[in-house]
Amino acid sequence: MKNDTPLPKPLSTEPPSNPKEISWLAFNERVLQEAENPDVPLIERLRYLGIFSNNMDEFFRVKIANLKRLINFSTGKKQEENDKLYKKIKKRIIKLQKRFDTTYVTIIQELRNQQIYLIDEAQVQEQQIPFIKEYFFTEILPSLKPVLFSDSSIKIPSLSDGSFYLAITLLLENEKTLYAVVEVPSPPLPRFVIIPSASGGREKVIMVLENIIRLCMKDMFQGTLAIKAAKAYAFKLTRDAEIELNDSISQNLLDKMTSSLKKRKQGMPVRFVYDKEMEAGLLTFLTKQLGFGRYDSIIAGERYHNFKDFMKFPNLGPASLEYPKFPATKILLLEQEKLIFDAIKQKDILLYFPYHSFSYIERLLHTAALDPQVRSIKITLYRLANNSHIIKALIHAVNNQKEVTVIVELQARFDEQANIHWAQELTEAGATVIFGSPGIKVHCKLILIKRVEGTTTRNYSYIGSGNFNENTSKFYTDISLLTYQQEIGQEIENIFALIKQPYRQFKFKHLLVSPHGFRPRINELIDREIAHALAGLPAGITLKCNNLVDDEIINKLYSASNSGVKIRLIVRGMISLVAGQKSFSENIEAISIVDRYLEHARIYIFENAGIPEFFFGSGDIMTRNLDYRVEVIAPVYDESIKYFLKNVIDLQWSDNVKARVIDKKLTNKINTGKKKKKNVRSQFEIIKLVENTFNPKTSIDETTKNPVS
Repeated sequence: MKNDTPLPKPLSTEPPSNPKEISWLAFNERVLQEAENPDVPLIERLRYLGIFSNNMDEFFRVKIANLKRLINFSTGKKQEENDKLYKKIKKRIIKLQKRFDTTYVTIIQELRNQQIYLIDEAQVQEQQIPFIKEYFFTEILPSLKPVLFSDSSIKIPSLSDGSFYLAITLLLENEKTLYAVVEVPSPPLPRFVIIPSASGGREKVIMVLENIIRLCMKDMFQGTLAIKAAKAYAFKLTRDAEIELNDSISQNLLDKMTSSLKKRKQGMPVRFVYDKEMEAGLLTFLTKQLGFGRYDSIIAGERYHNFKDFMKFPNLGPASLEYPKFPATKILLLEQEKLIFDAIKQKDILLYFPYHSFSYIERLLHTAALDPQVRSIKITLYRLANNSHIIKALIHAVNNQKEVTVIVELQARFDEQANIHWAQELTEAGATVIFGSPGIKVHCKLILIKRVEGTTTRNYSYIGSGNFNENTSKFYTDISLLTYQQEIGQEIENIFALIKQPYRQFKFKHLLVSPHGFRPRINELIDREIAHALAGLPAGITLKCNNLVDDEIINKLYSASNSGVKIRLIVRGMISLVAGQKSFSENIEAISIVDRYLEHARIYIFENAGIPEFFFGSGDIMTRNLDYRVEVIAPVYDESIKYFLKNVIDLQWSDNVKARVIDKKLTNKINTGKKKKKNVRSQFEIIKLVENTFNPKTSIDETTKNPVS
């Protein structure tokens, strides 16, 4: 760049910003909007309530817990600011919870119209009691471990985050009142129990597990107490999920994680949600026992808690109560070639989940495990399915004498215990298992397969934006690439070496690798667009990601906007940047899409004076992704893939059904500002795009030159 290149306009005052916590609540409001939407299938609306609740649990475990720590350890003006933010958050949460409760009542009524009844213990008919009692004694009672507070010396046991409980008031025959607490059993017992219809008719009847316990409460204490009356109220506790790793070099990371996970179970409580009908004396007893303080959230809720279970609410009605099932589109090249390596050798292959099947990745690893020419497999693992086919394939490869190296991220929040288990399984099988270092998470999604061809060892590489998880791949949208480009493979080899030996230095020509190379390269790409705009050349930036909250990059985008760069942002979750503000972001527009699939792909496009450059990968525009994680963002070189990704982005930008405008006040209004001849629902249109692009019976637009696969 020449020294006489015009400089971008500096920011004149403090740039506008939305707190990331408030922005996150706006994202969860978009989830709630789907539950409120009468055009969404009824069972899906109930499941969206489950997603909303699950999201809110994590919000308290992580963001509220962190804000609470900031309040406790900050002083003066900073403490006042944090306190003000906390009150603002609490006010917004209360409003969302009221909408949640109203929506739930509406959905339950509509389910009744479909002859699906979710009943409580007071609605049980005499004819149904024998079945319920039998189910209670055979399936539920063996799992119940009530704690009875017969005197003041008995303390409440350590309550688990993620579970929920019944607080019970017992009135004995001698008129004495006692309290008790019992955990509602979790899987393998189902939360939803289908019971016989009282009339023998066509209606479907469901009871949640805790209502069966309520009905049979006296039976739980049978032979112990003479009970005159009993009442039970649901409650749950949310704890701080932060894990602290000490600096002891004598203790390995696996031991540290195991120890820290035990401490998490006793983490400080940050939220107590209880049935608003709970008796005052019982409520006082519980909150005193749990030791809640000023900045803990004590929230009066409705009858049902752990609503996350409603994500799996069964559909006992017609198929129309759920979203239609769409079969994954097959990839012609992978279907035609008997050996997957022959297909990858021909050209770069794009995978777009869930529009494509995750089975292609399972097939890749299964083939590598059996192929005599394959010498080694390297892979990074972050979150896996409970019954992981990926783990099975890797163990299969070890058994076939392949050299298998696995980077297991033990610090994957809420998946730490599972990852410890998988690490132990892989180690016992004979794989080389490597853990990251405390403070630096390995979040990239990589596979490197080395195969001997003739006298040369060749690289087959996989780079993706999503986890190696066959379950989440069915409803997370993620972009992945299979490539035979040898330089890319060598750089991935260097990334594995970097993780194993972080003191080593590597230069990357193609890949953007954090914690050292992602941020400076993004800054360079934005600066280049600024220079092009000031020189009168085509300039533009499109960022599609999950979160955009890094102050440095946001300020750089503000400078780009002031310099005339047109910027399009498609951000699913948190976004601190405020679009459309005079003197800062007049050239920036931002939308967010919430629909049947969770938008998870990261796609970054820079106009580059009319020769656009495309990137994709695992990293968001967050400080933690840029500076404290191993992330990999890869360039797209194949012209047909660039064309396909451009069409994907254009469809999402045109969405006027499920896209919300992200404005200053985070109002979440549907993106109807641009007049269009028809409704565009981007995820449904992308299904058609994928079919037309990858279906061999459909011609490919001449501008693509060749199909994506």
